[in-house]
Amino acid sequence: MSDFRFELTDEEKNYLRSLVAASIDSGLHPGQGAARPDEPPTDKLRQHLGAFVTLKLGGSLRGCIGNIVGTGELFRTVWNMARSAAFQDPRFPPLTEGEFGAVEYEISVLGPITPCPDPTLVEVGRHGLIMRRGGRSGLLLPQVPVEWNWDRETFLAQTCVKAGLPRNAWKEPDTDILWFEAVVF
Repeated sequence: MSDFRFELTDEEKNYLRSLVAASIDSGLHPGQGAARPDEPPTDKLRQHLGAFVTLKLGGSLRGCIGNIVGTGELFRTVWNMARSAAFQDPRFPPLTEGEFGAVEYEISVLGPITPCPDPTLVEVGRHGLIMRRGGRSGLLLPQVPVEWNWDRETFLAQTCVKAGLPRNAWKEPDTDILWFEAVVF
């Protein structure tokens, strides 16, 4: 697997962070905030890459939504995923104005998704995983196993669980294991 060499400058990261805040603010105050994102400062943010926006409140997950593949320009994807994570994650009620000031957010920009040739090559903290079998699939971002202090096998098993598969499904030949790298900030 080739390394994902997409890098962002501090200016680009700050722009994307401000997009998350502006998107959520505009969802909380329709008609008062920006209805769409400002134009990005660089063409790099126009690349078609997958991205996730993760919201945390008091260190606990409060929302996480993303696109695994780039279906549009990165800056627009981040804008849309921020709004979705805040108001449309089915695991949580919509974010409130009272929570908005305290919510922390993390942006993950995904590199290419390819078949994992050998599960022993998966590196905790470097790779994200997707397990697929039948009509089921589950994805875990590279930072998840680090946050939970999982080893490789636990990461593989938990990605199966996320897909609604048995914990050891990753060992079965009919389970597809896909991997990717991400820039997380």
